[in-house]
Amino acid sequence: MSRKKKPQRDMTQELERGKILPLVFRLTIPAVIAQLVTFLYNIVDRMYVAQIKGSGMDALAALGIVLPITLIMQAFANLVGLGGAPRAGIKLGEGDRDEANRIFNTAFMMLSIIGITLGLTVFVFSKQIIVWFGCPPSAISFAVSYLRIYSCGTIFVMIAQGLNPFIQTQGHSFIAMSSILIGAVANIILDPIFIFGLGMGVKGSSLATILSQMGSCVCIFVFFFSKKSIFRLRIPEMRLSAARVANIVSLGVTPFIMTLTECAIQIVFNINLNQATGGDKDYTAALTVMLSALQLISLPLNGLGNGMQPFVSYNYGTGNAKRLKQGIRYVTIIAFVFALCIWSVSMLVPELYAYLFSASDNVTRIVKQYTPFFLMGSIMFFVQMTLQNINVALGQAKSALCLAVMRKVVIMIPLCFTLTHFLGFKGVYMSEGITDFVAGIITTIVIFTSFPRIFKAREEKVKAMKQAE
Repeated sequence: MSRKKKPQRDMTQELERGKILPLVFRLTIPAVIAQLVTFLYNIVDRMYVAQIKGSGMDALAALGIVLPITLIMQAFANLVGLGGAPRAGIKLGEGDRDEANRIFNTAFMMLSIIGITLGLTVFVFSKQIIVWFGCPPSAISFAVSYLRIYSCGTIFVMIAQGLNPFIQTQGHSFIAMSSILIGAVANIILDPIFIFGLGMGVKGSSLATILSQMGSCVCIFVFFFSKKSIFRLRIPEMRLSAARVANIVSLGVTPFIMTLTECAIQIVFNINLNQATGGDKDYTAALTVMLSALQLISLPLNGLGNGMQPFVSYNYGTGNAKRLKQGIRYVTIIAFVFALCIWSVSMLVPELYAYLFSASDNVTRIVKQYTPFFLMGSIMFFVQMTLQNINVALGQAKSALCLAVMRKVVIMIPLCFTLTHFLGFKGVYMSEGITDFVAGIITTIVIFTSFPRIFKAREEKVKAMKQAE
């Protein structure tokens, strides 16, 4: 029995007493790679469909419309996974493994119910959703065919993405990364086979995606049935408790809203572009390229924050303020350096992104001219993405939610409509950059003034709990 439990004790001891900087790299590098792999998931489909003869730009525009819809589905996985995993991590830090496991099983049941419900809804109403989201007329058939097939695999998306944080929260970042990597590699292999080899076009791209997610899902199940996992799937613990569900949702609502607002603004972008350009697919295709560039900056920074979640949640649970401050200081510096490097390249050679998608000359021209405006505020993502996720890991749901809503709903959406009214389609591209910069400054002020108070309050609470014992 001692051999069976040793890896679990070693991992929690590492989170509590291991050298901080090596631990930061150990936790975050696999998480960043996992996010880059997620980027590959999204970008590979677009790269391949852009090369379909005669309809490549229509297909690329279609995937640009479908992207926010699939992200909305994934937002529900974040609601449960990124809400439940930090709660379970805090319970592990407090030494209550039984409650941590009940949280895990509750999350699994929630993901299953949401996945089935969402999949059926999107399949039935796919065409209405596509039209409502501002799809150019020439791209509607491509978008509908992709979405209907994708909706059939929603359950795999939910489980693969929603349970992955529960692997990370145990400190097994490499395994969490590997489950995503296996799916991405499968997608890269299957895409050309289905799209070109079998002549399925956009339908083949969607089928390859859901089969790849199924592969990731299988890998995750294998881990949770292995000896390495602290958490175990147990049917009696899958019963939904209102209090436990509320606890998960109260924390998960922040990453949910963060993802949902990203989707909302993409919908607003598409609608405004469609109206300002008369449904010109080249501007929608160019926007798809720019959004891909934005993901290249934001997803790895998300990975940094997610990778630190086990460290942050566990040490928050133990009340070790000194250790928390040092770890967050390290990851903040790493995040800023990364954001600065990618931002600099994006400002200097924005056309690189167009070449990546084999874009037409006109789309390349649009990308080169407007990407610097679109990405000018992304330098602030080291706070917006990385430290926002750490804020969630600390259990600060209300603060993180307010910052997420402020960025997209309060600032960006009204700004997009206003600038588009006065500047035409240029306003769509400019609104992203302006919002990211302004919201980044506000978020920086809020986070760096609130973190010291949070650490001190938790430290005092844990001391009081120990004295009461």
